[in-house]
Formats: sequence, C-alpha cells, structure tokens
Amino acid sequence: MALFNVHFSSAVLGMQVGVNVLLPENLPAGKPLATLYLLHGLSDDHTTWLRRTSLERYVGTMPLAVVMPNGHRSFYTDMPFEGNYFTFMAEELPRRMRAYFPLSAERRDNFVAGLSMGGYGAFKLALQRPQQYAAAASFSGALDVVRRVGVAFPSILERVFDGAEKITEEPHNLLKAVARIGADERQRSGCPLLYQTCGTEDGLYADNITFRDAALAAGLPLTYSDGPGTHEWGYWDSCIRETLRWLPLGEREEGRR
Repeated sequence: MALFNVHFSSAVLGMQVGVNVLLPENLPAGKPLATLYLLHGLSDDHTTWLRRTSLERYVGTMPLAVVMPNGHRSFYTDMPFEGNYFTFMAEELPRRMRAYFPLSAERRDNFVAGLSMGGYGAFKLALQRPQQYAAAASFSGALDVVRRVGVAFPSILERVFDGAEKITEEPHNLLKAVARIGADERQRSGCPLLYQTCGTEDGLYADNITFRDAALAAGLPLTYSDGPGTHEWGYWDSCIRETLRWLPLGEREEGRR
C-alpha cells in the first residue's frame, strides 16, 4: 500500500485539516477505487488507526482506498459553534478526496466505518445519507448517544449537540433514525448494509444491545456480532480485519462485468 498524508484548507470547517489515505500500489487502469472512510474515536485523531492496528497489512492488495480524516471531538456532527463536521464528512471530504485521488463516486463503491465515537459517526452518516454509502460498520459504537452523552459528558452535550433537547431528535439520535427508516418500506429497502460489533465487557455494550434490538425490530439489514472484549485496540484490530472481509466488494466487481 501507498500512504499519503494530506493537508488542505477546508471551506466548511474554516481551517486546515489532516487526512491519511491508503491506496493500492498498483492502481487498476481505468477503474476508480472503492473507498472506505474510517473514523476515529473521541480521544484519537486521523493517525491512530495506522499507529494502533495492522490496518495497512490487512488491506494489503485489496482494490480499496482507505480514507482516515481527523474529526477531532466533534461526534461527526454539525456543531453550533465549533464547525460543521457532519457536512464536512458527508460532502466536502469525499469531493476533495475524489479531486486528489482516483476514487469512485458510485454508492456501491463507498463505505464508512469507525470505533466508539467513530462508530456513531459511521452509522449517522449511513442513516442520514443512505444514497451515498453501500455499507457501514460500527465497532463499540456510542450508538445510544442520548443515554451516553446526556449522562456522562455534559460539556459535550452542550458544545456538540447544543443541549439536551436537540440530542433527543434526528439527526443526532440514531434510535429515532432507525424507527423512521423502519416505518417506511422504501427507506428500509434503501438502507445501507450495517455491521455492528462490541465487546461483551465494554462499557458501551448495553448501548449496543439497545441499538441492535431497535435495528432488527425495524427490519434494517444489520449483521451483528459480539464476544469477549473491552474498549481497547486489540479488540478493534480484529474488528477492522473482519470488516474488510465483510465489505461487499464482490458486488462491485460483478456490476462491472
């Protein structure tokens, strides 16, 4: 794989941003690459996936680009005072990456995944912009954000979500999004494939069970797994390896025949 450290001025955020990008060494001629947008957690940045896992080795010779942006402590949300990170991730980032690298704009070729805060961000993007992503994965995600942030992180509640009232509604509340999608057959059939996993000893395990049960009850295309594990990088290293195997890249190749 080739590693690119990209820095550019974001018009949406009004500041310089950093993004790490992995590309195959041998780019397929005339075929834009499928892309995985890989999001970090609350205490991390765009470098941490590469420093704490064997991601580069796992992606190996796959026909896949991996884009790792810096989302700071934003919960990948359009914040009232500190930057529109949802808009950046959903709109500006893919547009800029496609301008710099040979990446596909087709829905079937675009995926998003993340851990903890990034798991929340990945499912938020997939549920709010289903026309953009074929699949999304969450590892130990903060998926019941009303319960998690509202109880444990009062400063984030105000700074990111602009208070207790707004966090209970969409787009912030993923459980509300799940209920809305499940109630409409067309939205349900257009939902991206979802993959969710969490360690059974993780402090976010109960939140993940809540989301799992809501998604399955709503008829969303969710693949769920769990097993022994806490909120740590050894577990997430195995998660990204399994997710790379799960991604529907085979459908991409079939569609080109």
